[in-house]
Amino acid sequence: MRIAIFGTGGVGGYFGGRLAQAGEEVVFIARGDHLAALRNRGLHVESLKGDFVVHPAQATDDPAHVGAVDAVLVGVKAWQVPDAAQAMRSLIGPETFVVPLQNGVEAPTQLAAVLGTQQVLGGLCSIISFIAGPAHILHTGAEPSIAFGELDNRPSDRAEQLRQAFARANVKVEIPPDIHVAMWEKFLFIASWGGVGAVTRAPVGVVRSVPGVRQMLLEALHEIIQVGAARQIALSEESMRKAMAFIDSLQPDSTASMQRDIMEGRPSELEFQNGTVVRLGREVGVPTPVHTFLYHSLLPSELRARGRLPLPE
Repeated sequence: MRIAIFGTGGVGGYFGGRLAQAGEEVVFIARGDHLAALRNRGLHVESLKGDFVVHPAQATDDPAHVGAVDAVLVGVKAWQVPDAAQAMRSLIGPETFVVPLQNGVEAPTQLAAVLGTQQVLGGLCSIISFIAGPAHILHTGAEPSIAFGELDNRPSDRAEQLRQAFARANVKVEIPPDIHVAMWEKFLFIASWGGVGAVTRAPVGVVRSVPGVRQMLLEALHEIIQVGAARQIALSEESMRKAMAFIDSLQPDSTASMQRDIMEGRPSELEFQNGTVVRLGREVGVPTPVHTFLYHSLLPSELRARGRLPLPE
């Protein structure tokens, strides 16, 4: 397959790198020092699943130079999705499909608003990884896995073709029976863990072992289940059990991506994780006191990172 990776960060770099390593034709969309390093020395991935290098790596900052591809994997941050949808138009042909891999549940709708519903699948991934340096991706935790599917949950040849490509790359891959439930199950643990981790500024080993903090985490999970149920998303107490089992399985020093961004003073996905829980809960009349606390406690840091809240003199 000819696959474009739009956003070559910790997610796009890892999964795109695995596809390229397996022989798929992968083009990385990147910019700045990251792009220069990709062109000059290739993509270097340090991983718990084995280190590898993709060299030479096809990379550009101009999607118009690439033309239509079979599939686009969207690896940008959640707040960048609307702009990315506009920027990737030249990658989209009649048969092209787009798979968002953001934390959150609203990226498919945002992409479909620009590109058309027919071009968009639902998608999610699980990995703890980040950019360690230009063209250098570091995978430090979680079994890398990816899931995607048609938004109406019908079987499709294109989804199966991409599944087979990831299987050839030895990446754990699934087409779930209900992609919306799968996306909300990811949202369930990432928004709760990320928010609690960012407020406490503690790694997951502390979050899950201090009784009061663990209880706050459990209450955050329960709120998302209630919001999902009110929006006809079939989450369950089993979803909550699975989320906690995943959190309990992580390396004790693991941190969520939103947590790292907030702690390091960078713009984060706060609005698209805890902020989304609060907003969607308000829309369906479901109280979300824990996520409201997390969101408003973290909002000043987020506003400062975005230059919208000046530091006191």
